[in-house]
Amino acid sequence: MNIKAGIVGVGSYVPKEIHDNFYFEKIMDTSDEWIRTRTGIRERRVADESQATSDLASEAAKRALEDANINAEDVDMLIVATVSPDKILPSTACIVQDNIGAVNASAFDISAACSGFIYALNIAKQFVENGVYKNVLIIGAETLSRFLNYDDRSSSILFGDGAGAAVIAPVEGKGIMSACMGADGSGKDYLDIPAGGSRNTASEDTVNSNLHKIRMAGSDVFKFAVRKMAETSLEAIEKAGLGLEDIDYLIPHQANIRIIEASAKRLKLGMDKVYVNLDSYGNMSAASIPVAMDEAYRKGKLKKGDTVVLVGFGGGLTWAASVLEWSK
Repeated sequence: MNIKAGIVGVGSYVPKEIHDNFYFEKIMDTSDEWIRTRTGIRERRVADESQATSDLASEAAKRALEDANINAEDVDMLIVATVSPDKILPSTACIVQDNIGAVNASAFDISAACSGFIYALNIAKQFVENGVYKNVLIIGAETLSRFLNYDDRSSSILFGDGAGAAVIAPVEGKGIMSACMGADGSGKDYLDIPAGGSRNTASEDTVNSNLHKIRMAGSDVFKFAVRKMAETSLEAIEKAGLGLEDIDYLIPHQANIRIIEASAKRLKLGMDKVYVNLDSYGNMSAASIPVAMDEAYRKGKLKKGDTVVLVGFGGGLTWAASVLEWSK
């Protein structure tokens, strides 16, 4: 039996609080124009004090399940992609499982930064197509606002909070046609949070030194991203047995408008075929692609039968792309 896995439900959630560029003008030496021209970001969402990553993830999950028209009890596996978990132990996925009542699901987290959702998608694809599970719920969720160093202008302006989810199940048609994933650990220091793990456990010194905050070598990450976004997309397209002319829509990781535009140019796609919501949300890491995908679908940008490329890159360094036929 040749089972094809595809997306049968999508959902997303972003917090209500907005930090626009003028917010940053008040707390550091920057300007709305400086941020917009270098990144394309106008504003980003920020979780309130009562919200953790699991809360955002749970809301997105409920919406995806409703869209797929299945109950939480029908979920066989639950994967949360995040680099901002509620706790080191237990997994955020276990907390979400309890929150939504997915009592029959196995649950675990993966950490692949901004590539995490596509990593989760490709894991889900294997379990469904091998006939092990029928319904896999995957979520990309982050509360990166908790890990920003506001003394670092270059990184603190970039990130926002949110969550996006999808249900992966057997579908008619081509489903998820290809999957590419990769990593280069030699770039591990380009984007990291130095403390909080077993290398540098929490101490007064690590807290005072801002070592629990995001640290980024911006120019190195930018050069890596410009190269890998298009390169990985092309690899996934070729692996699917398709050409550039077959691609209907591109949903990239929302990190920087210049990176997105450069990738679209190499893929010979007009920007009308690329979904961009970076201006409204900033970089939501693992949540970036599923939130954009959900919005694109609800705005009528994605139509059943469309060939869609999902592509991301992130700290690690990691990268991933997938080509799928839109099943909804």
